[in-house]
Amino acid sequence: IYFLSVRKLAINCPVNHCLLKKNKKTIVSLGRPLFPGMLYDCRKDSFIPGVTLWDKKSLREDLDSRPQLMTDLKFSSSDSFSSKSSLLDVSASLKASFLGGLVEVGGSAKYLRDTKSSNQQSRVTMHYSETSRFDQLTMTQLGQITYPQVFEQKTATHVVTAVLYGAQAFMVFERSSAEDENKQDIEGELNVMVKKIPGFSIEGKGALKMTDADNKKAENITCTFYGDVHLEQNPTTYIEALEVYKKLPTLLKKNSENAVPIKVWLYPLSLLDTKAARLEREISTRLISNTEDMMEELREVERTCNDLSRRTEVNVFSDIKARLRSFQDSFSIYKMVLQKALARVLPAIRGGGMEEQSLEDTLRIHSSSPFNADLLNQWLDDAKSELYLLNNHSKTLNEINIKDSDGLNGILLHPDIDVVLCLTFTSLKYKDPYLSTLTEFLKSDKFKELDGNKTLLSVISDRKWFKDPDVIAKMRENLSVFRRFSEANKNEKSVRLIISAISNPSIPGSSIYLYENGKLTDTKFQPIMMLT
Repeated sequence: IYFLSVRKLAINCPVNHCLLKKNKKTIVSLGRPLFPGMLYDCRKDSFIPGVTLWDKKSLREDLDSRPQLMTDLKFSSSDSFSSKSSLLDVSASLKASFLGGLVEVGGSAKYLRDTKSSNQQSRVTMHYSETSRFDQLTMTQLGQITYPQVFEQKTATHVVTAVLYGAQAFMVFERSSAEDENKQDIEGELNVMVKKIPGFSIEGKGALKMTDADNKKAENITCTFYGDVHLEQNPTTYIEALEVYKKLPTLLKKNSENAVPIKVWLYPLSLLDTKAARLEREISTRLISNTEDMMEELREVERTCNDLSRRTEVNVFSDIKARLRSFQDSFSIYKMVLQKALARVLPAIRGGGMEEQSLEDTLRIHSSSPFNADLLNQWLDDAKSELYLLNNHSKTLNEINIKDSDGLNGILLHPDIDVVLCLTFTSLKYKDPYLSTLTEFLKSDKFKELDGNKTLLSVISDRKWFKDPDVIAKMRENLSVFRRFSEANKNEKSVRLIISAISNPSIPGSSIYLYENGKLTDTKFQPIMMLT
């Protein structure tokens, strides 16, 4: 169908028509309002609203419309951007534009932005799609252009000549797991439950044929819906998603006029007028793949950081919370800087203003920066080790409360408490050279220089306190002593035992602090089993 329309379009066009097949371009709409006759800039992957080559009458009269019915159902258990873009049939070039923030998606394509916020989440996606009609321009005299000034404005490179209409829906099913649960088992169970959906039958007033075991599993599954069809209420549970799935085939058939552009065919303006802007070059698949890998690594970093931020110890120990917040703030700023860099170089390369080397340099600057994934993950691994060490202490002393400085002061002022014994973490407050390097790097935009060979800030390596075996050995000793004392004095109402953090560089790791009548009397207390 497309090649026939191209041949009709080519009549009276003063160009070499054997180039038409070579220059054809097809893209998915991603929820954007792309209709026949609209202008499109392939350099930025953006459409030009309100400007056309022909008037509405010509576009209306020279439009050929015919049914094109197809239905498809797919499942995906991957949350990667590569898998998402594959489900939506996004081309490599359009993927790069999306990663660079050049494309604003809508409707079902918002699914591209839906990513796991935690590594403890398991996901399975159901993708339902159907097409309804195909519209194409069938003009035979392209020379009769109503608005030729469009060519001189050079704001667009292509015109939409054909559109495939339909609708898509994504239902993202999710289940979160605890750290002590087998995530692989949960993912397998979720996958089975989602793939059962097409086979479930509905009886009477919507009662579902599900076993008790399936019903119990369904209670822990949530659903997020992204679609091109209007629902009175989006499903949020597994059962609600079942109801929606059964209605999907009829929703578009009842309202076929609400079908949206799914895929569009583009025709180069330079084949109509040599003055028009053109797409000078496409970016290599290799570089786009490298860009995609880079962004995927950063998403993984973000998920790991989110998981750490949700840990109980982070909210109790303010020094750790401050470091994680600093890391997150710098990371968020860097992501915006990196995306702006991509948004600068991608259109420039496609328009001929820059060489492909510019994108290569951008990727090289990232990989040699302190924000490369290896260094980010190394810092997060250290933060995880520090938190796990503190968590092991608190789990061993599971009946003893962890208090911040305000909570400690409240206990010290309590009139009925004479003695407070505190297992004190003394090394949580320290200057982190890596965080300082991140902050320093962001003081200037290194990507604007585009010098991939330039030496960037070096990261100073330091030995963290929780990696010192002597410190860990002393902490184990303090923990053992404190635990025995707490068991021996658990019925003493005038004695309170707590865990807290007070910076004391002279005693690395931990120490047992003794408070009597609200005053600190010993920072290296070695208790006997009973206080009198």
